[in-house]
Amino acid sequence: MRGLWKGILCAFGAMLAVAGFGAERNAYFGDLHVHTSYSFDAFSFATRTTPDDAYRFARGEVIKHPSGADIQLDRPLDFYAVTDHAAYLGVLKALADPAHPMADDPEVQRFTTTEGVLERGGYLPNAQAFIAQHATLSIARSAWQDIVAAAQRHNEPGVLTTFVGYEYTPTREGGNLHRNVIFRSEKSPRDIFSRLDSTNPEDLWQWMDEQRNAGFEALSIPHNSNGSDGWMFETQQFDGSPIDAEWAETRMRNEPLVEITQVKGTSETHPFLSPNDEWAEFEIFPYRIAQFVKSKPRGSYVREAWLNGIGIEAETGANPYRFGVVGASDTHNSGHPFAESEFTGKVGVHDYAPMNRGSIPAGSINGMPAYRETYRRFYSSSGMTGVWAEANDRESIYAAFRRKETFATSGTRIKVRAFGGFELPGDLHQRADMAEIGYARGVPMGSELAGGSGDAPTIVAMTLRDPLGAPLARLQVIKGWLDDGQQYEAVYDVACSDGAVPDENARCPDNGASVDLTNCDISTGMGAEQLAATWRDPSFDAGEQAFYYVRALENPTCRWSTWDALREGVEPRLTLPPTLMERAWTSPIWYSPTRQ
Repeated sequence: MRGLWKGILCAFGAMLAVAGFGAERNAYFGDLHVHTSYSFDAFSFATRTTPDDAYRFARGEVIKHPSGADIQLDRPLDFYAVTDHAAYLGVLKALADPAHPMADDPEVQRFTTTEGVLERGGYLPNAQAFIAQHATLSIARSAWQDIVAAAQRHNEPGVLTTFVGYEYTPTREGGNLHRNVIFRSEKSPRDIFSRLDSTNPEDLWQWMDEQRNAGFEALSIPHNSNGSDGWMFETQQFDGSPIDAEWAETRMRNEPLVEITQVKGTSETHPFLSPNDEWAEFEIFPYRIAQFVKSKPRGSYVREAWLNGIGIEAETGANPYRFGVVGASDTHNSGHPFAESEFTGKVGVHDYAPMNRGSIPAGSINGMPAYRETYRRFYSSSGMTGVWAEANDRESIYAAFRRKETFATSGTRIKVRAFGGFELPGDLHQRADMAEIGYARGVPMGSELAGGSGDAPTIVAMTLRDPLGAPLARLQVIKGWLDDGQQYEAVYDVACSDGAVPDENARCPDNGASVDLTNCDISTGMGAEQLAATWRDPSFDAGEQAFYYVRALENPTCRWSTWDALREGVEPRLTLPPTLMERAWTSPIWYSPTRQ
């Protein structure tokens, strides 16, 4: 298999050079959100694989899923980070060690043995009270040292770049405020900051500033804002006081990126917030995390945060939400295959069986299929981070994180790139030197575009299909802006597949691609290998703050739940979408008239 994907990617590498992606920087793919047996919840899901196993998985090797099945990527990744939960780090793993004096205790075994996990059949009851009784500083330090050492052992520039990291896991009134902390190098503090220290993210930022001053550079990545119940992207500080420039700058210094998609749903936008975006209802996870309580859309989605951010900037001079995007899996199995057809769930033995994730019937009632009512049916086989960097090493990739030259995908390996400027040639998307000119005469995604002469900016966008994925359907530019303090957004199709052009409403016609739900075969001869456009904003006002980002969509393919039904020989569940359009998002380019 390794030889096959290398041959395919070599062919696409040649296309990249011709297409104008350029050699200035390369696209690399990775996952920055992975849990192993050191996370107390992953251990409780019967995950026994280690950080070493996780990094072997990233290299393309086979590892064991908690169910006992083999899991493997279709291609190795370029970078990877194990991010186990800082709270109660390593406790259950330590208790399960036969050398631990309590390893044979029946109460301990209820929490640590695979048999005990299966008997419970779900999340740990009263887990935190039990774990807290046995948590010690020495256990946490030992686990953290192992995690750091594993990242260092597997770091091989040019092959696999590994990052030292962990997850900080606070909540607020049931809303998710989790973040992943990623260190630039193996240099990291002996003790890490967890929600046991504080559930206020502002205290995490202060700790990160202190660590940075001590030589431990790191950044924090909020995730699952969709399940935050409105708390992730507030328009005030944690204590309710107004956001000021200092607060905004502190947040941006520590949180330059946000996770826009992962297993627990996509956080780009919501149909309630973006009713005129036909593609807004994509892999929406409607609940708070691990609950059957709906999460409030306002304050929970990235596009709205970008809009709120430019409004805050207009008032304070600083923007707390000028972040780039990444995607991740949040797997608790040490590895995630990403392909919809290979979906293995998120929480170990508890959702490996399709019946337990609500995709196939658990039985029947009056001759009708009866499904388990589980929020896991809304899980996604997502997502992945892409960066544009000079080399596959820590220095280059971390620098890409910091300058936000990043993109996210829903699990496919679409390459997507954008530049903005006021003096870019109208045919730049057709030129082999697109990237060279884009850097020299414009700015890349993740950057700020300084005001020009009053002319509308040009956005150059290009995307290349995943060689193992579906063809591309359309390429879009999404704009958000303020006009007299009011927020607006618009979606523009800028390149269409199959020779079509956008109509007067900036929409491509449907290219007719479809999916045969009896076998998940996709249409042939429809869609594009590559889409590109040089687009000029038709509604530009030099006095309005704005941002632009690019979204690329593939032709429809089967969702994981349909694959489950197909293998089981049953009809797909009617209340779940049978297909989806895999996609990628770039970090925005911001325009601010106050910075001319």
